[in-house]
Amino acid sequence: MPPFGILLIALLAAPPPVADGWKSMFDGVSLKGWKETPFSGHGKVQVSDRAIVLGAGSLTGVTWTGEFPKSNFEVRLEAMKVSGDDFFAGITFPVRDSFCSWINGGWGGMTVGLSSLDNLDASENDTSSSRTFEAGRWYTFRLRVTDDRIRAWIDSEQVIDAEIGKRQVDLRPGEIDLSKPFGIASYWTTAKLRKIEYREIPPG
Repeated sequence: MPPFGILLIALLAAPPPVADGWKSMFDGVSLKGWKETPFSGHGKVQVSDRAIVLGAGSLTGVTWTGEFPKSNFEVRLEAMKVSGDDFFAGITFPVRDSFCSWINGGWGGMTVGLSSLDNLDASENDTSSSRTFEAGRWYTFRLRVTDDRIRAWIDSEQVIDAEIGKRQVDLRPGEIDLSKPFGIASYWTTAKLRKIEYREIPPG
């Protein structure tokens, strides 16, 4: 049996366990695990001050290259609108065998909702709401996807609770399709992203 001191050193050197099953998707210093989404006319993507910076462009984003579940998962992250007047956290994610986007700050900077449900985008369907996002402030976003429901929170406020069992769920037509299977994008807006994590959850 190894001496106690060696065991103690090994334990201290091991990475800490992730609480409640959360898995980190961003190491704070690089784009490891991500690729720059090849949108036309995109802005610059870089890592600065432990955040992914999405420079202003027609669409600018990053797409996850690792494994990601198709359903029964949660995602959480922090995002900031640095400057601009449109969405700074467009989160594209799987929904069973399809995909959807949770738009935050779209259509002039205030619209929150899902694109798309029953061929209606985030400004048109029943998940649409309006709120003011302050530039320079970090917001916490949390998304929960199960086979029959999509729920979402901004900070501690639930903003979406959509039953999807019998609804058509898909992406809005256009280049956002390049964000599949999981990606985060901004539109004509400079944004910062950090503390990106996901975990699998039981069905229901």
